[in-house]
Amino acid sequence: LRKDKEIVLAAMKQNGNALEYTNDNLKKNKEIVFAAVKQNGVALQFADESLKMDREIVIEALNSNGYALKYAGENIKKDKEVAVTVVKKYGSALEFAHYSLQNDFKVVDAAVSNQFSFDDVLKYASDSLKKNRKIVLSALKTNGSELEFAAENLKRDKEIVLSAVHRDGASLVYSDETMKRDRDVVLAAVKNYGPSLEYVHWELKKD
Repeated sequence: LRKDKEIVLAAMKQNGNALEYTNDNLKKNKEIVFAAVKQNGVALQFADESLKMDREIVIEALNSNGYALKYAGENIKKDKEVAVTVVKKYGSALEFAHYSLQNDFKVVDAAVSNQFSFDDVLKYASDSLKKNRKIVLSALKTNGSELEFAAENLKRDKEIVLSAVHRDGASLVYSDETMKRDRDVVLAAVKNYGPSLEYVHWELKKD
């Protein structure tokens, strides 16, 4: 019965992950795989390698679940247009984009500016973009804890650190020691999150 296309197609429409249990020939069948990824994007992982490089199939999978990018062929992972579209909805899917796109300003900016994600995204950016003030500030507007992944010099940048602690006082822990003794930064942090007093430099704690 697992070779019966009509039965398999009905199964895909109900649960795309059932693609795992079909035979190899059906995993190469575009109609079957399309139905599977339409129902559940990550079912792409069970498709034949040839269909993981099929733009129509992969786009349908990504429309269902942006994290399906993990299973896409290299040709799709290198596609800037696809990457920007995906990371606008699923910021941390940046992890699965080609490394060249993790160093692309437009792609990374779209990922860190994602207002629907509270995941850590900046950690998937290239080292050079972790040094970029605009990228880091964009990331901090959504998630203060992204300060953890900023370049070291930015962790002692008062504007950067203030942006982080205004969003999440606990992110003070990731700042440079000089910021932990800065009254403005510390005050902003503890106003946002009282227990962040734990991370304040001892000199200010006795003030």
